[in-house]
Amino acid sequence: MNWLKQQQSVAKQAQATPYTELQPSDLQWTAMESTCVETQVFYLMADSGHIGMAQVIYSNVAGIRTTCQFNTKIFYPASTKTPPLWSSDPLTNHDFTPDKLSFYADACAITLSPSSESYTVKSATNPSSIVNLIITRTAPGFQVGFNGKTLFGTDPSHPWGTMRHAFWPRCSVQGSIITSSHGEIDFKGRGVFIHALQGMKPHHAAAKWTFADFQSPSFSAIMMEYTTPPSYGSTVVNVGGVVREGEIVCAGAEGRKEYLEVEEDRETEWMEPKAARFEWRGRTNGKEVKAVLEGALGERLDKVDVMAKVPGFVKTLVGGVYSPQQKLSLKIKIGDEEEKVEEGELFAEATFIS
Repeated sequence: MNWLKQQQSVAKQAQATPYTELQPSDLQWTAMESTCVETQVFYLMADSGHIGMAQVIYSNVAGIRTTCQFNTKIFYPASTKTPPLWSSDPLTNHDFTPDKLSFYADACAITLSPSSESYTVKSATNPSSIVNLIITRTAPGFQVGFNGKTLFGTDPSHPWGTMRHAFWPRCSVQGSIITSSHGEIDFKGRGVFIHALQGMKPHHAAAKWTFADFQSPSFSAIMMEYTTPPSYGSTVVNVGGVVREGEIVCAGAEGRKEYLEVEEDRETEWMEPKAARFEWRGRTNGKEVKAVLEGALGERLDKVDVMAKVPGFVKTLVGGVYSPQQKLSLKIKIGDEEEKVEEGELFAEATFIS
């Protein structure tokens, strides 16, 4: 049971402080000078039916070599039967603004506005996908606990590894991605922003990941769940929350994910999820909150060897992502209020690392 002493889950923080609203300082890049992977990622759900992702990854290997990568992905509406567009390019001359709130490199910039309420994402690193987007927060951002961190190591004051997530779960999106194959795609719609830090080798932090992003006219629900490797007791850490315009309904570490149906992928031997239940619990203004999404995950949008898409040492691992998209209804109960049911769109990812 030595692993119990080597990990301090953010869930422990959340017992006393379920979540804190993000301040500008919480959005600063850490840019560690030791082994880490840090990322800012924007998930996009366009009114047109397109799903998109724009991401910058900062990777440091043992303090010896630092690389940065800009990734773009577009999923086209199912009716078009168009395969996803993936662009991934190394960045040169990367740097940060003095306040560490904005990132830039040759032909690429992710800039936080002076009000700290929107990001501008611009990239001309790849002619196949030229990005020009503005992502504006329409509900408060949050981190679970008081700093969002799970710590690895026997001394919490000097951990040798960290895991942290900070969320803007509900955003409006303006702008477009110009593609060489299908012209300009208008991404007006909704979005999610996540700032994540793995202050350690990724395969030491987690063996499995599940990500869920649900957007409906009134609500947004987000969940990030990871399972540590057996060397850390296969511990499940679940962070996330439910928000609506201008308000956090609940957030914390009490969420739960269950795969109701799985099917073995013959190619990889991973168990691909086919149906799932996502549950969020918490409190708002002293009232108990419970929100549930349950149902089939729909047809898989994509399957990728994720480890071929990230830089450095991570490429020596084996991994995969399954990305289903489906319309589901969120059922949410707040205190004694009548249960609300609202249909929206779920984008989910399941990642396996070994």
